[in-house]
Amino acid sequence: MHAWLRDPGSLTRSVVASCQEGFRVELIRQTRGEAMPGEAALLAAGASQANLVREVRLYCGRQAWVFARTLIPLRSLRGPAFSLSRLGQRPLGAVLFSDPTTRRMCVEVARITPRHRLFGRATDHLGVKPAAIYGRRTLFDYRGDLILVNELFLPDIGRLRR
Repeated sequence: MHAWLRDPGSLTRSVVASCQEGFRVELIRQTRGEAMPGEAALLAAGASQANLVREVRLYCGRQAWVFARTLIPLRSLRGPAFSLSRLGQRPLGAVLFSDPTTRRMCVEVARITPRHRLFGRATDHLGVKPAAIYGRRTLFDYRGDLILVNELFLPDIGRLRR
């Protein structure tokens, strides 16, 4: 799991490279929403700030490997980041890392238990819930706009050796 958590490049690219059964993105939801307190602190905004919230699962074959929750402040969608609101089933990482000006501002790594709000969102499709999952939260500067990406690694990804 350590290799996934510390991967300095595009997680999408790493998942695609590690997947032998066909990669796909499932858009779970995309809506206007508020950041959770920890997310708001990283975005340097109050919790009441409106964001575009996008939640997806990255699949290898029939197995979900990653749950991702992205927050883009709505004020950013008037500029270059507007195209990110139209991704649909396309992976965000492919867009972020194709732009050479994208900068990773900070990364936080955490063990996430059922007490955390994102645990339920990430594992709601699983019949048997794990005791905990690991994740990372990355703040990006994309063309002058801040974008926050939470990536939670689901149990099936742990079976793969990188």
